[in-house]
Amino acid sequence: SLGKVNLIVGKNNTGKSTILEALAIYATNRGPDILFELLEERREYSRSEKNRMTGEKNNIEEYNVQALSSLFTDRVISFDADDSVYIGNIKNKKLNYEKSEKKPVSFRFILYVKEMGKDDDGNVFHRIRKHQQLALEINTVSSSENYNIGLEINIGNHPILVDLDNDRPNRFMNVGRFVKDDYQLIRTNNIDRETNGTLFDNIALTDKEQYVINALKIIEPTSERIAFIGENRRERYAVIKLANNPRILPLRSMGDGMNRILTIILAMVNADNGFLLIDEFENGLHYTTQEQLWKVIFSLAKQLNIQVFATTHSEDCIRGFEAVLNSSGQGDGKLIRLHNDNGMIKEVEFNAEELKIATNRNIEIR
Repeated sequence: SLGKVNLIVGKNNTGKSTILEALAIYATNRGPDILFELLEERREYSRSEKNRMTGEKNNIEEYNVQALSSLFTDRVISFDADDSVYIGNIKNKKLNYEKSEKKPVSFRFILYVKEMGKDDDGNVFHRIRKHQQLALEINTVSSSENYNIGLEINIGNHPILVDLDNDRPNRFMNVGRFVKDDYQLIRTNNIDRETNGTLFDNIALTDKEQYVINALKIIEPTSERIAFIGENRRERYAVIKLANNPRILPLRSMGDGMNRILTIILAMVNADNGFLLIDEFENGLHYTTQEQLWKVIFSLAKQLNIQVFATTHSEDCIRGFEAVLNSSGQGDGKLIRLHNDNGMIKEVEFNAEELKIATNRNIEIR
């Protein structure tokens, strides 16, 4: 029962950012690379640190396992199928949940043995044999066989096995992180300059470029053009041309708000028919600009068919969201409040009318 634009609130450590990560995994359906991208963004995984350990099998396997364990509840390393992470539609006839066209995604640790043999014609073959007692802990596995630890990822009913005893996970990783047609994830900090430049290149000289300029006018009404300049892709930075000013100015000189809006709108116009995920929407934005930015987001979500999920701790952000949600012709949105009930994360939903009542009566819902 989600809306086109969804705002998620709740106290610290109730899982707001985790929901955005789960949505990113679910939206992409592209296997292990997204997991390692998310771990890098969290600073839970470093390619340079891992590469330093290449050749030391036990160390590199342990490093990969420990990094991936942070995706599981309480960082538990378990081989029990019941401890899998599952992301997908809930099959519950009583609640009458609709089935999603998206394939469910699940992943878990497994134990397996690499085997080599010959067929009847003498041809050499390799195969993987999974350990059947999946609940066994590492130190209880029989030493008579050399078990490897792997990560099994299922997309629908298609399993992928990721070796964790070498640098193989890097083969799945993309150089341009989060430059995807199906989703964009914006962390609490802005997307790095290289990615912003690539996102701008995707829409330069198209109608979408004007969407970006119009959004920047929320803070600087004289904004006319932007571009990315620099000697190479990694060193490019955004510059802006203002009306009645002959100088080209670095966008960073105009404050955090301009740069935050640039990041959000560049990501959004690159997410047609997909998902925009924003962690801590209010970062760098003065309260007076937030309602105006919500207007742009609601409008573009409708025009470009984008489902938006954002998190916030800000009352001003909630009030701006509510004002736009209840304004004429905006419509489809929802606020979702998470709370920790003795270790179980639960949610309470507010539709447009309920949210209006809560804000008008100054009811605390954060």
